[in-house]
Amino acid sequence: MTTSHQPQDRYKAVWLIFFVLGLGTLLPWNFFITATEYFKNRLDLSQNMSSVDMSQNMSSVTDRTSKDTEALADPTVSLPERRHSLSAIFNNVMTLCAMLPLLLFTCLNSFLHQRISQSVRILGSLVAILLLFLITAVLVKVEMEALSFFIITMIKIMLINSFGAVLQASLFGLAGVLPANYTAPIMSGQGLAGFFSSVAMICAIASGSKLSESAFGYFITACAVVVLAILCYLALPRMEFYRYYLQLNLEGPSEQETKLDLIREDPRGGREDSGVPAPSSPPTSGNHSIKAILKSISVLALSVCFIFTVTIGLFPAVTAEIKSSIAGTSAWESYFIPVACFLNFNVFDWLGRSLTAVCMWPGKDSFWLPALVVARIVFIPLLMLCNVNVKQRYYLPSIFKHDIWFIVFMAAFAFSNGYLASLCMCFGPKKVKPAEAETAGNIMSFFLCLGLALGAVLSFLLRALV
Repeated sequence: MTTSHQPQDRYKAVWLIFFVLGLGTLLPWNFFITATEYFKNRLDLSQNMSSVDMSQNMSSVTDRTSKDTEALADPTVSLPERRHSLSAIFNNVMTLCAMLPLLLFTCLNSFLHQRISQSVRILGSLVAILLLFLITAVLVKVEMEALSFFIITMIKIMLINSFGAVLQASLFGLAGVLPANYTAPIMSGQGLAGFFSSVAMICAIASGSKLSESAFGYFITACAVVVLAILCYLALPRMEFYRYYLQLNLEGPSEQETKLDLIREDPRGGREDSGVPAPSSPPTSGNHSIKAILKSISVLALSVCFIFTVTIGLFPAVTAEIKSSIAGTSAWESYFIPVACFLNFNVFDWLGRSLTAVCMWPGKDSFWLPALVVARIVFIPLLMLCNVNVKQRYYLPSIFKHDIWFIVFMAAFAFSNGYLASLCMCFGPKKVKPAEAETAGNIMSFFLCLGLALGAVLSFLLRALV
């Protein structure tokens, strides 16, 4: 029987483990971004308090300074509209400190993954991220001077994204040695991470809790999820299904196993005949030629890069500036962006990523896949013509003013992002030989990160064109 040589993924245990690992890859960083207002608010408070202390030491405190100090001491009073320099540049510097290490270490992982063991890269990255978030949670309760707090925060951002890049690339590489649909749970877990962070943001608004309290909750929750991811990874080698495919990848399948695989796997994720090494051909440096692998997966790699370039170019730089046209003075004004923008995006992005677990159309060699990817460019004018909240629109009019237009566009925008990106990431490792699948997964992860970086750059242009 063909099934006697092929263990089954009982109770979908391996699938669920990869789902949790995907969740652990992005949930900590999503919570970090959700707490951005906490960081900027703390920088404002620290800088104002520092100026007050200095003026008191010089015995020249004015009445206005005294009033400002009282306002700063009261968390219910808003900060001055003109932000201080450090908080004003926080988002820009954070993006720079996040994207550069993410891109650099994803690239390095593509070349160094054969020299550093998989367990060291994945487990080491998870432990490092856990320690960084524990430090971040502790610092919520520690008073610091503004500049010191700013520098330490940026160093943490660089380290978190460095380890996160290695973790993400290694996970996609690891999933590449399994059947095609085992990359889908990683993508689905990452999508759910965004959903959780959006819900947390809405709950914080509804509860009216202080920024510091909300941020502390985010960081502790992130630590708990990372611990869960570590436990799941430690359980992975105990799974017979996982061990079978890992051994198959290391040794190369026999001709009989190859035929059985071709029968078992459907055309959506099946291997090509020419993509399976003979048993007498163990992996060598020639088998793992980066140039040859890149040539095989170039269409899919460029597709996933283009997907995220368009997505990050618009979300959230443009989409977070949309203003509700029907809210008026109602509570919907406060919830419009958290719900219509962030929650809407993350829900439909997650649905799109999850759909690839049951449907993988179009196929990896189909013309329709890159065609649909390029077609997503239509969302650039659609979203930029919505009711963007700027003082003066220099180039584009507001055509789609009603909230429903924005909600529908965002749902389609997010769903296409999740579904098409997940397809590309699933198919990439299946375009090469099984022994090269891990390297292909790492390269696909690099192009995903390249798309994020290019999208961040594009966002400045699109925002300026509104």
